[in-house]
Amino acid sequence: MSSSTGPRRPTMEDVAEVAGVSRGTVSRVLNGGHYVSPDALTAVQRAIRKTGYVVNQHARSLVTQRSDSIAFILSDPQDRLFEDPNFAILLKGCTQALAERDITLLLTVAGTQEDRKRVGRWVTAGHVDGVLLVSEHAGSPLINELRTRGLPIVAAGRPIGHEREISYVAADDRDGARQLVEHLRSRGRRRIAIITGPIDTPGGVDRLAGYQDVLGEPDPRLVANGDYTQDSGARAMEELLHRAPDLDAVFVCSDLMALGAVAVLQRAGKRIPEDVAVGGFDDSKAAVSATPQLTTIRQDFARVSVEMVRLLQDSITSGGRSAVILPTELVVRDST
Repeated sequence: MSSSTGPRRPTMEDVAEVAGVSRGTVSRVLNGGHYVSPDALTAVQRAIRKTGYVVNQHARSLVTQRSDSIAFILSDPQDRLFEDPNFAILLKGCTQALAERDITLLLTVAGTQEDRKRVGRWVTAGHVDGVLLVSEHAGSPLINELRTRGLPIVAAGRPIGHEREISYVAADDRDGARQLVEHLRSRGRRRIAIITGPIDTPGGVDRLAGYQDVLGEPDPRLVANGDYTQDSGARAMEELLHRAPDLDAVFVCSDLMALGAVAVLQRAGKRIPEDVAVGGFDDSKAAVSATPQLTTIRQDFARVSVEMVRLLQDSITSGGRSAVILPTELVVRDST
């Protein structure tokens, strides 16, 4: 019986021979370059390129106890990943920031309590070095599961109830809401309604609080809840028009929900902004695709991504915990 094999894969010994150094020197270069002279470092890097040597990540992980992989966990139903443009921006930014560190990002969706338990078991079994947690809801068992296993975590948004326990990066939702509502008042609007996000998320809580900072305790007829989807924005707007037909403005706590609200207002014969001014939140693609284009609050998702990866790397290497709050900005367009 005969057999054939393909070309032999280059080894560390091959790299050492081409570079004219010891195998130990090659190993030190591959593990961070500590205690290696500049000349030896250059020689090994050239030899790696010449030989086409590729690091055996499995073998490295046995030595370093690191997987060189990070989990990006979306704690929402799977369809939100494709419907909400903010998630795609965060995912792209985190992927790029990790790639610069030669770290792989693994995407997983945990939209139900059962999913969160399953994902919690998987990520704490040694498959990843840390977690980037997106759209976590208050009361979810996932954070406690991850913390119990000692896995480094960085959340996108304030992790309600866990602010002192895990790192997070958040836009200043409350101040952004204040900016938007103050803008509506400056345009002479007096019956300003709000369509909130989910009240078990930081955006839902903090944007409502910013609205209340400006207007005080709201008229219950002017408050409706959504879940950041376009359909929920439409349903909430229908509720508001039924309960408060004299409203003259609405602060919608995401651009995507605002698209649904605008469609309902236009079907009801309301002119925007003459009859009802509309403001959104995020400054996403939805804001400029609306007719008229939306006045909204801009948050820098690209910077959120970079800061999340930075904090997670710090947590993995040193065990530190930090919080970064990023400023928001009012962007005025035709809807107000």
